[in-house]
Amino acid sequence: MLKVLALPQHYSQQWRDYYQLTKPKVVALLVLTAWVGMMLAQPGLPRFGLMIAATLGIGLLSAAAAAMNHIVDQRIDAQMARTYNRPVARGRLSTQQAVKFSLLLAGSGFLLLFIAVNPLTAWLTLASLFGYAVVYTMFLKRATPQNIVIGGLAGAMPPLLGWTAMTAEVHAHALLLVMIIFTWTPPHFWALAIHRRDDYAKVNMPMLPVTHGIEFTKSAIFLYTLVLFLVCLLPYLVGMTGAVYLLGSTILNLGFIWYAWQLKFNAKPETAMATFKFSIWHLMVLFLLLLLDHYWLISAL
Repeated sequence: MLKVLALPQHYSQQWRDYYQLTKPKVVALLVLTAWVGMMLAQPGLPRFGLMIAATLGIGLLSAAAAAMNHIVDQRIDAQMARTYNRPVARGRLSTQQAVKFSLLLAGSGFLLLFIAVNPLTAWLTLASLFGYAVVYTMFLKRATPQNIVIGGLAGAMPPLLGWTAMTAEVHAHALLLVMIIFTWTPPHFWALAIHRRDDYAKVNMPMLPVTHGIEFTKSAIFLYTLVLFLVCLLPYLVGMTGAVYLLGSTILNLGFIWYAWQLKFNAKPETAMATFKFSIWHLMVLFLLLLLDHYWLISAL
């Protein structure tokens, strides 16, 4: 009787482990930016069935990339306070189980995009997976303190993927959205890297605060927020967006600059983590503003 009662709890824990393997919060933010790309790709609402297929396909391949990250990084994950409880690092899921799961996600996501969306989106999404799971996680992450700058391109791709899902073409406006996330990624991640600097040093990971020091990293974060402010003006300057986006993005970017200024010149123990958390809200609200502005412009015409 006790064994029968224990089975549901065992399977419930295993389900949670597989769910954790996909990094659901990270994937949700990626899918949001892809979804905004879908909406901005055309003046009206996208076809519902196509949007659902694209969202699922991009989400599955993003989750597969996250699972592969758990597999490749399991040794260093086990030594870091932020990641030691991950399912593969703790041995709750074996490497074989995680590999099979990630391949299942990747294969199903690619086939869904290829058959139900279009081949261009399928191949671009697969290339993004390769860029994150192989180029960044296996090589760049361990090779250079500029790892997140170069590897950040893979994480910046979802808006382009959403755009191509609706139009089957690469558009300059979609590349502007990619540029925003590409510029946002270093200050976002380096704020976390400052907070977890000792963890990265312990596993000999060449993150910028480890190789160049915390003060240098703070300066880099502040400079990147200034560049991000300028990059975020581009959609308005080329006529892609209107006043709603311009006002909202200006407020958000001034907020990010303020956090970066505090981190550089008036830091407290919690400032780096507060900057990291704000950066997540910054990107999420920025893309929602793009969406609001898009339909505001349509209704005004």
